[in-house]
Amino acid sequence: MSDRPCIFSFFAGSGFLDLGFETSGFNIVYVNEIFSPFMAAYRYSRQVLNLGLPEYGYHDGEAADVSKLFEGTPAQRFQELIIDCRKSHNIVGFIGGPPCPDFSIGGKNKGYLGDKGKLSASYIELISYNLPDFFLFENVKGLWKTKKHRLFFESLKQQLQQAGYILTERLINSLEYGVPQDRERIILIGFQSNFFKEMRIEFTKNQLLNKEFFTWNNYILFDRENVFTYLWPKCEPFQENSITPCPQGIPQELTVEYWFQKNNVLKHPNAEHYFQPRAGMTKFAAIEEGDNSKKSFKRLHRWRYSPTACYGNNEVHLHPYKLRRISVAEALAIQSLPANFVLPEQMSLTNMFKTIGNGVPYLASKALAQTILNFLVTSVTNTVDILNSTGT
Repeated sequence: MSDRPCIFSFFAGSGFLDLGFETSGFNIVYVNEIFSPFMAAYRYSRQVLNLGLPEYGYHDGEAADVSKLFEGTPAQRFQELIIDCRKSHNIVGFIGGPPCPDFSIGGKNKGYLGDKGKLSASYIELISYNLPDFFLFENVKGLWKTKKHRLFFESLKQQLQQAGYILTERLINSLEYGVPQDRERIILIGFQSNFFKEMRIEFTKNQLLNKEFFTWNNYILFDRENVFTYLWPKCEPFQENSITPCPQGIPQELTVEYWFQKNNVLKHPNAEHYFQPRAGMTKFAAIEEGDNSKKSFKRLHRWRYSPTACYGNNEVHLHPYKLRRISVAEALAIQSLPANFVLPEQMSLTNMFKTIGNGVPYLASKALAQTILNFLVTSVTNTVDILNSTGT
């Protein structure tokens, strides 16, 4: 491939998934996010990281709604952008993780009938209508595992297969990619069947890509089964500003303290951004380091990975050895973002933590991007080899 594959990003949040793709060799050309504070944070972080503007810009409308496809609408203008992008023979990909509380086991559980749940169907419709060369769809484990949601997930896959996509899926855990966080997500990836026809490979309509053909494991750093067998430290009494060395025999790079140090969180621009309750400090101090057994008020252990980074109204993560909640800088570190990734100071604390909790962990997104890029490069190389061997 001479040119970088072009990415159209949907439900982009503050750009964690996009950043993983961009730093892996993809070109982010279009960004869609309907919530303006997230879009503002996306733009701000790109400026701080010295990344250029997307070729087709930032869009905060309902580009995913193809039911509104008529002249002059955002949907029609979006279609024109796809056509323009293809003029340069670029490979085009769509990536996105539609909002997921309606499928979350601990969420609203309204499924595809919920306002957020309907967005998954809209994204699949967008893919099926515009036919990018490949796509990535990310969502919570509940969509894949819960029986009633699984039927909906299978119907989405069927729609994609009818649109000519060969699919592959995997339930990933962020720990596998070196993220200090126990976070499972279902990833569905599809490639247009044209890729395989050029390689003289035929698939039946409902056939899935096997693991030998699409090598999910190439960028996995830790076996997810083995990770949980390490002798991780147990709970211990909270002691403010205590110093404890890392225990032997555990992967230090999967601990929150390793990432706090790696990202120098106390000197980070978002270091002072954390909720400061007026009362309840006695309650905070009573929770042991590493006690995450409660629904809320979980105290992280410095030498362990974090529970999934959900910082909504119900889940409060306390600092391992400070008498406070974790900061935005610390939450960004737990999401494995680079130390120079910053959220804008004027963003509300609620929106800061919400966008962090919603985002795909950076190292996981980067590994997924590298896996897809490796597959695309291999596909193009194989096609060229076949054409050369046949003298075409």
